[in-house]
Amino acid sequence: MLEEDPRLKGKYIMLDRVDVHCTWVSQAVLDLLPKDLSDIPGGEIIRDPGMGVFCDNAMDLVVSKWPKPGKDRKVEFVKSAMRELNKVGIVGMHDAGVLPDDIAMFEEASEDEKDWTVRVYAMIECRARNTFCPDDAVKIAQDSGMLSVRSVKLFADGALGSWGSAMIEPYSDRPDTSGSLLINASTLTSLTRSWSRAGFQVNIHAIGDLANRYAVDAIEDALTDLCPDEPPSTCQAKHRFRIEHSQIIHPQDQKRMHAIGIIPSIQPTHATSDMAYAEHRLGPERIKHEAYRMKALLDLHPVLGSDFPVEPPNPFEGLYAAVARKNPGTGMGPPGAEGGWHLEEALSLEEALAGFTRGAARGAFLDGRAGEIRAGAYADWIVLDEPLEKVGVEGLRDVRVRETWVGGRLVYTRESDQMGDL
Repeated sequence: MLEEDPRLKGKYIMLDRVDVHCTWVSQAVLDLLPKDLSDIPGGEIIRDPGMGVFCDNAMDLVVSKWPKPGKDRKVEFVKSAMRELNKVGIVGMHDAGVLPDDIAMFEEASEDEKDWTVRVYAMIECRARNTFCPDDAVKIAQDSGMLSVRSVKLFADGALGSWGSAMIEPYSDRPDTSGSLLINASTLTSLTRSWSRAGFQVNIHAIGDLANRYAVDAIEDALTDLCPDEPPSTCQAKHRFRIEHSQIIHPQDQKRMHAIGIIPSIQPTHATSDMAYAEHRLGPERIKHEAYRMKALLDLHPVLGSDFPVEPPNPFEGLYAAVARKNPGTGMGPPGAEGGWHLEEALSLEEALAGFTRGAARGAFLDGRAGEIRAGAYADWIVLDEPLEKVGVEGLRDVRVRETWVGGRLVYTRESDQMGDL
């Protein structure tokens, strides 16, 4: 289709799916690849009605062809992004997958107090995904708290929208597939044990119920290995292993997460972005008992966030999605649930705020220092036009930040931004 437009014909084009688990490339990119491509374990090459779409592990074939920006250019990208994050009131973030070379770049760039304006909790991702690279895994913990590296990111499966989430049973709308595991269960367990022995918090991307089951298995095994004389829950309280997304979890595995205390890292806007097709994908029973749990996992002190750039970074959109279970852009639920999708899993404003603040801090071992305003904590806060309690649920969609402060320093003011001074 790209070749049919004379303005695009012959151009090198790669278009990522919104969840970054598939990419669509032009013929010019395909011409850079071998003619007879074999199937890739943990990935999918769409061949019908024609070549051009690569998903999950198969994306490596084409991502390797991307032009790579140099270090100085990357630093400018990061600092520009931080300015935009400050505008929506973000003072800290968990960067869920940073290559070793970029960790080194972060360490150098974070010494610039003027432009490095967001606290970054970075998770190492090896150059070869889902491997053990201890020689590249340098721990960093700055006194200022502006950069911390003590965790690793592993990937169990793909995304729901592209049928890549690994499911126990086949998809309701595609009974020919149960999704894709990006790693087998034994390797995931082995890697979790290796990284945990090396002293790293292990955070596993898992969306489908099979992937979440294997993630729980791997974490439980690693905890038993780390603390053979303690219950897994006691060991987990110290190591704080996480499941990133925790999106579709079988009831049996939800019970295991509760028993162990595994931290779910949840993005509330994923529920409201997926609600238009999720039941079609999963069927009513899995939606009712497994999918997009927030209230049911509240006692695990979840980390709440956005998963930007997959979703917009604005935390107030995330608060709205968590409380209203409606699309922050439209203020509506899906057809038949316009007033809110599965409101039994909705959080109160106080509960949602805790997930975006104290929960996020605890998930990064920053409890008592971040996520709250108190003596001895970092001097990070934002100023709004009025308290959120007075805004009302629907008003969360329109909240704008007046000022953002990080480390006691004003890093964003709406007044200056409007005058073009920032």
